[in-house]
Order: sequence, then structure tokens, then C-alpha cells
Amino acid sequence: MVTSVSVIGLGKLGAPMAACFAARGFRVEAVDLNPKKVEAINCGVAPVREPGLEELIQGAGELLRASQITAEAVHGSEATFVVVSTPSEEGGGFSLQYVLPACEAIGRALAMKKTFHLVVLTSTVMPGSTAGPVMAALERASGRRCGQDFGLCYSPEFIALGTVIRDFYYPDFLLIGESDARSGEILADIYKNVCKNSPAIARMNFVNAEITKLAVNTYITTKISYANMLARLCEKLPEADVNVVTDALGLDTRIGPKYLKGAVSYGGPCFPRDNRALAALAARVGASSGLAEATDFFNRAQIKSLAEIVRSHYSGQDSIGILGLTYKPNTDVVEEAFGFLLAQELSSSNLPVIVYDPSAAAPVLGKCSTLRFARSAQECIEESGVVVLATPWQEFREVPTEHWVHKGQPRAIPRVIIDCWCSLDHLKSVDGVRYVRLGFGGAAERHVEATSNAR
Repeated sequence: MVTSVSVIGLGKLGAPMAACFAARGFRVEAVDLNPKKVEAINCGVAPVREPGLEELIQGAGELLRASQITAEAVHGSEATFVVVSTPSEEGGGFSLQYVLPACEAIGRALAMKKTFHLVVLTSTVMPGSTAGPVMAALERASGRRCGQDFGLCYSPEFIALGTVIRDFYYPDFLLIGESDARSGEILADIYKNVCKNSPAIARMNFVNAEITKLAVNTYITTKISYANMLARLCEKLPEADVNVVTDALGLDTRIGPKYLKGAVSYGGPCFPRDNRALAALAARVGASSGLAEATDFFNRAQIKSLAEIVRSHYSGQDSIGILGLTYKPNTDVVEEAFGFLLAQELSSSNLPVIVYDPSAAAPVLGKCSTLRFARSAQECIEESGVVVLATPWQEFREVPTEHWVHKGQPRAIPRVIIDCWCSLDHLKSVDGVRYVRLGFGGAAERHVEATSNAR
């Protein structure tokens, strides 16, 4: 049984993975070229933002050690997990610019090992990569034969930032592409000893595993976009409610309730790029990719569509406030995040925008005279005539009701609250607030009517 592993790459997934292994009793050798991340791990500090990570690192004690030397980590472990970045290329595919140097370093270390060693590629790659350039780099650098002298598996994680630790311990299923049965069995056994549930394990060849990774995320993006299409439809029909519709849809076992929520565009580091990568793969081999392309097109169009909803409620007084710039709560990632893109869209039209996000790393939205950063959620709300809840951070749910109302003027022109996530429904009946929930019909029309009557 494997009792020691090494993890190459201490980023937003690698660092939590290393800590999770150590917390489950594995001896872990972690590696990163960035000395600050190495020092952080060795000092018991989280090198990346992730809830619960620092406590996990500190609890691991001597089982978790970090360095910048790949060879030492490989020599001191029985299996190596490669968790380095695979940036998107212009055509939609993924670059191996960090994977191949890591594999070459691992291969050089394998050349000096006499025992069988398993290499696990966790980074998302394009189909054909693992059996092609990745395996070739390992064999060339080691002078050894894959499947005979060392094993190779492709096993990407289906994990969301902000819930990495929970998702790693309680996966829905495990995906393993294997060079040989022995390697797949070793990895399956490792997972059985680290997971806290008993997930199904899908074992297959490399190319099927690579396609499956892209297919899972692309299917989810299609499901999200379908729910958002229904939300935009419901907004045009009086008394229509997308939540009622999707709750009923989710009862059908052929559909299921997960990710079936009409809200805003999907973002983050995985969904958009995996969707485009599948379309790029289809185009490369001459297959149809119309559905993936349509999903991506619809998702991008959501920013302008929702910006129009915001504009329809803006009276020209005060600013437009955006609460939340990250793609989800409990992370500092703003990559293709709805709030981030909405702020850019509105400020590019010279509308006054004020934004706030609880994450420590405030993104640079570019120089724009109409865009300001608030120091708190309260400041963002008080300076805005329209407030958009773009990311459902718990902090926003806890803002006292009185802070959502114009100070001292509860019956003046109401502050419009556009709730994208049904998180603020306690504001529905508050004087001085006009509560607008996405996916609910007739809101725009009632706003226009109420404004006309006020005049």
C-alpha cells in the first residue's frame, strides 16, 4: 500500500491536495518553484486562499514538507501527482508548457529509482496529450518504459475553488486513465484511503479519460445555460418564476437538480475554458461542435443581457453598486466572473460604478474614471441607486436591513436591489427598497409602471 506521495505544484488545487493527503496520514513531499509557497507550507501558512487550508497544513505537522527540488520529492515518495497549470491557448486548447518540464524533472529522478513509481497527471490536458508528449517526456528523461518500469495515470479532479477540501474528500466519482492495470489499481487504492466517502471509480484508457474530463464540464455548462435561458424567458412573462420551473425539472431523474438554477453566466478557471477546449477538439478532428459553441456564445451574451436589466432600473441618481467580483464565494478568482465582467461592461458605457468584494485580492479592472472600489459592502450600498448582488458571499446576506434603505428617507425613490441568487428575499417587503429577483416575470414592467405613477 502506498504511504508516501509527492505533489508537484502548490497552486490553488495542488496546495490543498498536498494538505489533504497529509491530513489522511500520507507522508507528503510537496514541490513548487516559487520559494514563497515552499516557505509558507513549511511555516504552516496557506500559500493560496482556500477555506480550511491553513488549519489542515498546521494539523499535518511533519507529514507535510515542501521544497523546490523535484528529484528529492520523487525519491522520497511512491507516487507523484502533477498539479501544474495548463494555460489556454489562442485556439482553445491547453498548453503543456509547464507540464512537460515537470515531467522531464520527474523522469530524471525516475532514472535513479529502482522501485516502481506511479506518476499521476491531474492537470487538465487535451485528448492525446497523456499518451503522447507527456509519456514521451517521462520515458525520454528516465530511459525507462511506461507500464513496465513506472506507471502513468491521468486523473483530473472535479473540484471547485472555495470548496476544494470538501470536494477532494467527498468526490461524486473518480476518473482514472491508466497506462496499465497495475497503475490504475495503485491509484484507485490511494483514493480509497484518502476519500471519506466511497465514490464510484471510472477506469479507462488515456484518451477516453481526457475526453470525459472535458465532456463532464461541458455538459454542466450546457445545463447552466439552459437554466439561464429559462430565467430570461420567465422575466418576460408576468408571474413566471424560474425557480418553480427548474425545481420541477430537477425532479425528473433524467435531468436532476444539480446546476439547474437560473441566475447569471458561469465563469471561473474551468467551465469556460473546458467548454471551448471541447469545441476546439471537435474542430481539430472535423467533428461537429455546434452545441458547445452555442453554449459558449449564449454564456458570453448573458453579460450584455443582464447589463440591460441593470440599465432599465437605473434612474441616473447615485452609482450602480456591484457586490461581488469573484466567480463564486470563498475564493479570490475573478477569471470570467459575472460581477467582474458586469462592472467592465457598465463602466465602459460611462455609467458610474462602485464595486466591493470581500476577497483580499481586489482585481484591477483597468483605469476608468467612472469606476470606484468601496471599502465595505455598506459603503457600496449607500452610494448606489441600484445594487447588484453578483456573488452570494455570506457577508452580503448578513448586512442589516436598515443599510439597504436610503438613510432617513425610507419612502423616497427606493433603492433597487437586483438579487441574482435569491439570497436577499428578506428585502421583498422593506420600505425604501425595490427588490428585483432574476428569473421572476414582470419585474421590469412593474418598475416602469411604478416610476410613471410616482411622476
